[in-house]
Amino acid sequence: MPIATVNPATGETLKTFDPLGPEEIERRLATAHAAFRRYRATDFAERSLLLDRAADLLDEDRDDIARIMTTEMGKPLAAARAEAAKCAKAMRWYAANAAVLLADERPLPEDVKDSGAEQARVHYRPLGVVLAVMPWNFPLWQVIRFAAPALMAGNTGLLKHASNVPQTALYLEDLFRRAGYPEGCFQTLLIGSDAVESVLRDRRVAAATLTGSEPAGRSVAAVAGDEIKKTVLELGGSDPYVVMPSADLERAVRTAVTARVQNNGQSCIAAKRFIVHTDVYDEFAARFTEQMAALKVGDPMSESTDVGPLATERGRVDLEELVDDALQRGAVALCGGKRPETLSRGWYYEPTVLAGVTPVMRIHHEEAFGPVAALYRVQDMDEALDVANDSPFGLSSNVWTRSEEEQRRFVRDMEAGGVFFNGMTASHPAFPFGGVKRSGYGRELSGHGIREFCNVTTVWHGPVHGTA
Repeated sequence: MPIATVNPATGETLKTFDPLGPEEIERRLATAHAAFRRYRATDFAERSLLLDRAADLLDEDRDDIARIMTTEMGKPLAAARAEAAKCAKAMRWYAANAAVLLADERPLPEDVKDSGAEQARVHYRPLGVVLAVMPWNFPLWQVIRFAAPALMAGNTGLLKHASNVPQTALYLEDLFRRAGYPEGCFQTLLIGSDAVESVLRDRRVAAATLTGSEPAGRSVAAVAGDEIKKTVLELGGSDPYVVMPSADLERAVRTAVTARVQNNGQSCIAAKRFIVHTDVYDEFAARFTEQMAALKVGDPMSESTDVGPLATERGRVDLEELVDDALQRGAVALCGGKRPETLSRGWYYEPTVLAGVTPVMRIHHEEAFGPVAALYRVQDMDEALDVANDSPFGLSSNVWTRSEEEQRRFVRDMEAGGVFFNGMTASHPAFPFGGVKRSGYGRELSGHGIREFCNVTTVWHGPVHGTA
């Protein structure tokens, strides 16, 4: 895949970039490693000043970087501005909290004594150069949620971004440079996916984090495993959205629409499978379909647009194949199911609701990365859980119920990295983010995320006998 900005609203190639050659890749690896050896000696106060300064610059740049993101991957402009604001918020959160999150831990005095130590503690040290392989769907946020904690922990970063968002990738390198970070602390590698393995195998790279497809995750994990290097993987999801009879139906429907079409439906934590109790199914389906069909599809630069184009032509073809397979196997499109007739250019697809989805359909097991909702009718909580868990993915989940007993059951039995009651799944810097099953492993954000790329070190002091 060429490294290029291709406007998904028009299909027009706006700018192309040459991939880095071997000599430049080597120079950047050496620079990142040398920067780590110096930067790890900085204290939290100095790191916080740098990250806060980067957040301030990002706020100043918000409109400009939002237009770049919208141009490169098609998200509505308002959503792009919100993404930039969220990134600045997360940067400030880590700048304010990293020292506490990585403070030394003191074992119980009786355990210290039993170990024969005079004193002991657990200390968090940075690992080194971390390679981040990132996707295009949240081209700023996905990177910042790795970079902010990694830099605050004392690591340095190398970014291999998706090949269709090169200008966003270069902006990120420039942002940290302007904030005053030492040379090499954060660098963008404009390389193709075929060059990732050699970078990851380099002895100066200590670990890797990847957000992306299942095949990409397998590839990076296999190489890292062979090299015995730490990885964190977030590989997407097909999140269930369960609606029980006690739900506030008006809010559940309204939120369901947002949860499905956020980021043009191209979000790992977007609700994709809507599992509705039979007592409220008919009303939910009617309202949900009506509101999905009423969404405005169009130019993502327009403030009135609800849903923009899919990011790539291949992505639209993949989505069409999933929908066509479901329709051929007996599903019914309550709305959508095709390209908009009024938009002849760009990679648009109508918001779609499919009813009658069954396990024989591909969409039941595969992630639909676009504004397509799969609708299920269930008889009770047991069946709701069975359908929700009948997926290779387990990233997050949404459950609408006011029953505390039902909530306890869903927390116990839902196979997911998050359970969000009476609201939409969202990431926040204070809460761990990640999944189970084929959604990956490890956690981003919160204290769990900042410790992923730390050397958790036992520091033990034996008793000192006698005097000098």
